[in-house]
Amino acid sequence: VTISSIGAGAVGATLLVLLYPRLSPAEIAGTDIAYAVPLTAIAAFGHWWLGSIDWNLLGALLLGSVPGITIGSLAARAVPEKFLRGLLAITLTSVALKLIW
Repeated sequence: VTISSIGAGAVGATLLVLLYPRLSPAEIAGTDIAYAVPLTAIAAFGHWWLGSIDWNLLGALLLGSVPGITIGSLAARAVPEKFLRGLLAITLTSVALKLIW
């Protein structure tokens, strides 16, 4: 994960769920994102330096991601924790199965 950063969110969130089961889904997501910010900033600088960033693709990704992040952050506090835990479990299981097959 640290070499490519592929799967960092899924792996990081899974580890946080396993190591800290008392954290709420909002705390898991927030901690995972806060941890990822400095790591991805350093990786982004390296890729910028190497010239390996597709700026058009980056713009398209940000255009869709920023509204989703905003809505998801607000919903994480408004939606019942039991529902979020179930949704997180389904999402992480789906990602794990996708990585295996």
